[in-house]
Amino acid sequence: MTQTEATRNSADQEVADAKTPRRALRVNGAAKFQAPLEGSLVINHQEAFALICAAEETYSQHTGVVKEELQAIVSHWLQSPKDSPILLDESFRDRWLDLLHSQCLLTSRNAASGLPEEDSQPRPVHIDFSDIPFPPVEEPKFRFIDLFAGIGGFRQALHAAGGKCIFSSEWEVHAKETYYQNYGEVPFGDITHFTEDSNSKEFFKDSIPSHDVLAAGFPCQPFSQAGLQLGFSDARGTLFFEILKIAKKLRPSILILENVKRLKTHDKGRTFRVIVNSLHEIGYKVYAKILRAYDYGLPQNRERIFIVAFETPVHFEFPSPIRETKIRKVGDILEDNVDDYYTISDRMLAGHMRRLREHKEKGNGFGFSVFSPDAKYTNTISARYWKDGSEILIEQHGKNPRLLTQRECARLQGFPEEFCYNKSRRYAYQQFGNSVPVNVVKAVVDAALMWQKAKQPVMALLDPTEPVIY
Repeated sequence: MTQTEATRNSADQEVADAKTPRRALRVNGAAKFQAPLEGSLVINHQEAFALICAAEETYSQHTGVVKEELQAIVSHWLQSPKDSPILLDESFRDRWLDLLHSQCLLTSRNAASGLPEEDSQPRPVHIDFSDIPFPPVEEPKFRFIDLFAGIGGFRQALHAAGGKCIFSSEWEVHAKETYYQNYGEVPFGDITHFTEDSNSKEFFKDSIPSHDVLAAGFPCQPFSQAGLQLGFSDARGTLFFEILKIAKKLRPSILILENVKRLKTHDKGRTFRVIVNSLHEIGYKVYAKILRAYDYGLPQNRERIFIVAFETPVHFEFPSPIRETKIRKVGDILEDNVDDYYTISDRMLAGHMRRLREHKEKGNGFGFSVFSPDAKYTNTISARYWKDGSEILIEQHGKNPRLLTQRECARLQGFPEEFCYNKSRRYAYQQFGNSVPVNVVKAVVDAALMWQKAKQPVMALLDPTEPVIY
């Protein structure tokens, strides 16, 4: 057999393999990816992503926001290739499909000659996401958007409920890296590109796709006890109004929002009333309650306020605490044989002790905290955890206490084992500290979907859109 014949046989085998439906891997009982239809041309999503981005950067005259957001546009389109790309028209969809089709033929049908063969009957192209932990849902029950997405805590919950993300937005570059690593999607950046009024040609207010659920853990720093507590006087605080604009324009059935506990009492409750009344004014029935991560199977005393709003006024009740869980104490999330790298130094421990004394003298409650594996829960993990781990140190017999590992932080926030955290220790800690507790979000999402489906009307004697605050 000549080398040319061997190459052709290998290419023929690739075609045969592409025609054979693959067996889907399963994670927690759910298929990780759907096998391609028989006869489909298969291309890995990363190869497709690189190919289209390179073609557009080389041959197109994109400017402004489209140029800035090209990676987000392409990665979103690959998850829904039947649709037109966000911010672009259907001609780009057709061009990109032709490009992927030609690339598949080039690599799998005629690798020896290096020239693609003509297809008498064009074969569909299947985008393969099987190499990432959380590929897109193929037959979704509903569509959602993930705003201020972080590393996808909301997406975890909505994905598990059968939803498909059709738009995500997150400005922080390292969080975007982690998001892409897990979901194969680069979030869009500045959400105001899609919401602010403008007379320029780059006004994209109608470019966010229609959706059923809007999820957003909008920036909490303006309301946090650890911050300056400036509220709406801080520019980040006004980002809630970008959510409001989207909801008013696109009318999703359900809004699920999350923020720090202090939002409810900030500025003597005025900030919270502005948020609730704003949703009320555009016709949403609003419910809000402070929920604790420990009550939903996570060993963390993390309290956050959740706001759930319905376009059609329905009765809703927040989920009751889930007492029967696999995780009952801190030790249930800890790894075995943790490297000494995570043990704090004598110098750092002395610094913690000194600051603890100083705070006590001033009457402050701040200081470092050490937890045993038998403790029921830890303090709230924060975005500053990477600095010294002072809020959560783990007791070790015969040595100094240690920090949580990155995997332990993932477990503390309810992320599954297959979740890939950022390769940078600093950014991994930062991202988990900024994330929503996945278990709590799952409980809220399931309850919201259940009550919406039940369509139980609100009490007749009450204004159907009057907020219900627990």
